[in-house]
Amino acid sequence: MKFVDAHIHLSDPEYLPIIDKIIEDAKRCEVVALVSNSMDLETSMRSLELAKQYAGLVFAALGIHPWNVQKISEKELNSTIEFIKNLNDEFGKSFVAIGEVGLDAMYTMKKELRNFQRKVFHEMLKLAEELSLPVIIHSRGTSVEIAEILTSYNLKKVLFHWFSTPRELLPKLVERGYYITEGPPVLYSKRIRENVKAVPLENLLTETDGPVRYWGPFKGKTTTPAFIPMVVEEIAKLKGLNLAETALQIYNNFIKFFEVEPF
Repeated sequence: MKFVDAHIHLSDPEYLPIIDKIIEDAKRCEVVALVSNSMDLETSMRSLELAKQYAGLVFAALGIHPWNVQKISEKELNSTIEFIKNLNDEFGKSFVAIGEVGLDAMYTMKKELRNFQRKVFHEMLKLAEELSLPVIIHSRGTSVEIAEILTSYNLKKVLFHWFSTPRELLPKLVERGYYITEGPPVLYSKRIRENVKAVPLENLLTETDGPVRYWGPFKGKTTTPAFIPMVVEEIAKLKGLNLAETALQIYNNFIKFFEVEPF
């Protein structure tokens, strides 16, 4: 069987001392692809290094996370854009998406920060459009607003990472051909379980969002790709399907969305 982790922060400082263990956990549990999502220029560079080091297993998504508007400057925004635009062919198919980008009001209590966060998001969307790359979106509390914003862009593919609310928006996202990811909360969150039931399997991918930690059967554990088989097993139960066909469909979704095939 083949499993995928479409959203993990391998370049996060928490993972740096244990990256070899994280990779070994993935291999041991038949997780054959991981997309290392970035948060700023430094983690974007690190994600690329990891994609090069673990070619065919790790793929890089580059961008600026909405929480980082609290600490980055206009200069770093521009530097990140230029860095991504000027990547050479050395990285080939290891650079697969712009991400993690989006909006989140929790990090923008001041008006100037809200405005800057929107500017950063729009610049990331322009970049995805210009480079003809998929975009991986953080949409906590802002899904409806983001869905409206996206209509102004000609984007290759869109993935709503860890989609939560509102469930009423899901049919519109599916109609547009967007994908969503869900992860460990599918084992204990009623809201996430209902989302999984509502979305066609063909529009679904799996994630851990590590190093974020979880409750339920994962409480007190370091988040690793080893959680993914349990996530897929639970999705299969919710969909009334067997594990093998569920894992295969999600794997095929990954290939279709990112246009890469893991080694």
